[in-house]
Amino acid sequence: MTPDSKLSEGNGQSNSLQSIRYKRGSLQLLDQRKLPLETVYLDIRSSADGWYAIADMVVRGAPAIAIAAALSLAVEAFNLESFHGTSHDAASFLGQKLEYLASSRPTAVNLSDAATKLKDLIFKAASTSSEAKTVFQAYIESAEMMLEDDVASNRAIGSYGASFIQNKLNDLKTVSILTHCNTGSLATAGYGTALGVIRALHSKGILERAYCTETRPYNQGSRLTAFELVHDNIPAMLIADSAAAALMKGGRVNVVIVGADRVAANGDTANKIGTYSLALCAKHHDIPFYVAAPVTSIDLSLSSGQEIVIEERSPKELLNSRGGLGEQVAASGISVWNPAFDVTPANLIAGIITEKGVITKTGTDAFDVTGFVQRVTVESRE
Repeated sequence: MTPDSKLSEGNGQSNSLQSIRYKRGSLQLLDQRKLPLETVYLDIRSSADGWYAIADMVVRGAPAIAIAAALSLAVEAFNLESFHGTSHDAASFLGQKLEYLASSRPTAVNLSDAATKLKDLIFKAASTSSEAKTVFQAYIESAEMMLEDDVASNRAIGSYGASFIQNKLNDLKTVSILTHCNTGSLATAGYGTALGVIRALHSKGILERAYCTETRPYNQGSRLTAFELVHDNIPAMLIADSAAAALMKGGRVNVVIVGADRVAANGDTANKIGTYSLALCAKHHDIPFYVAAPVTSIDLSLSSGQEIVIEERSPKELLNSRGGLGEQVAASGISVWNPAFDVTPANLIAGIITEKGVITKTGTDAFDVTGFVQRVTVESRE
């Protein structure tokens, strides 16, 4: 991967919120490691480029990871100079590439979910045609549809979430929201999940202020979420991760909204490290804690969060400044534990906001996530 272009007009913000630039045969990803000071796009020419872009945090955020992976392979497939084989050979070729891409970030279920669905599609295409080009074409079109669908999904999450929270306000005319990590345009194809809800509340004129945590050690909150909030002229304030409890105690927050990389069947949720701490603080201060995520983030194969694989990242992210890219700041020789995610138990979550509606708890104070997914799946087929 090499930098393809560096925006130089103004501060680059007018284009920087487009994390994925795609046209058939060409993919560019915004290098989020360089934000907010530089706006650099990298050319992605193959699935290998896509794998390293995801693993190295060029692109991050569960929805964006899945789309970037799918499109990196679409570009590779489109630009194949020749392919000697049958339709089944083409399906096997693509299937192996998808399995490879799925290994780049194991915690985000959107990626494995997309890989599974795309593999089903290409093998179905192979069973109805003997030509490899038919399989490649079917794959490319499906990967492109993921990009379009994600923006529509995000806007629906924002709309459902904003309406739901507005109905919960009681006598409050405005609401202040705390969010964690980055869940906006930079983590998705556009608009965002938890940040999409904040955007929708702001557009309704009922958002008083958005608070974003710095989200150490990679600082997605201070580098990326703050960047998006400033770009959209949303009233916002950055806080240290360790200031969240004091903020809540001071009565300055009405709601906490975060994203999700994986939601288990019982509602347990894996999200960026530090989310669990926020949920505990919110529970103590009687502040509702919501998760905003597309249905593709739900993994019904896992009965609880105990089964979620938690990725551990490089010790350098803690030992060095700028998420591992800068100078050493910790004592040489110290051992490091650096999990990228933690799991928030369902009992700390008030609701799960999806593009199909809000999953709330039943009379037994438990989520019926499976029933919700089954219902919306049936409705989508009708």
